[in-house]
Amino acid sequence: MPFCTQCGNQVTPADQYCGRCGAAQPRFDTRQTASSAPKLEQMSPRTAAVLCYVPFVGWIAAIVLLASERFRNNSRVRFHAFQGLYLFVAWLIIEWVVSPVLWVGPWFGLGFPRLLEALLKLSVLGAWVFMLVKVSQEEDFRLPLLGELADRSVSEQRP
Repeated sequence: MPFCTQCGNQVTPADQYCGRCGAAQPRFDTRQTASSAPKLEQMSPRTAAVLCYVPFVGWIAAIVLLASERFRNNSRVRFHAFQGLYLFVAWLIIEWVVSPVLWVGPWFGLGFPRLLEALLKLSVLGAWVFMLVKVSQEEDFRLPLLGELADRSVSEQRP
């Protein structure tokens, strides 16, 4: 049930003016409210799996998909959500653990840490793009180590 845009009084969709304050009300399209189901309910499993590998923000989609009732029993989507999460964790480990350790070592002035850090980050970014392509073509690919962790996570959650 809509409310008045001026005073907050409850109005019906057919009301053109508020009965309390007389303010003009916007036209409510009943077809729009009936067809605007949650986007997660309309999302295909392929699209859901692809969203898990969007670089730097795919972890948000992965968490939403893992928590959603719609994909609770879809092991393929759950696998990609876990694998996407683990890929983001790999990025965080490189960013927060490996990089600071490399910059403290005795090789600091040699340019080695910057090169190694760039290669590690590039490999994770490449894995994200690679998985985007594979999943968009509906091919299942398990990344080394991360794929095994994702398989284990999916199998532990089955009833």
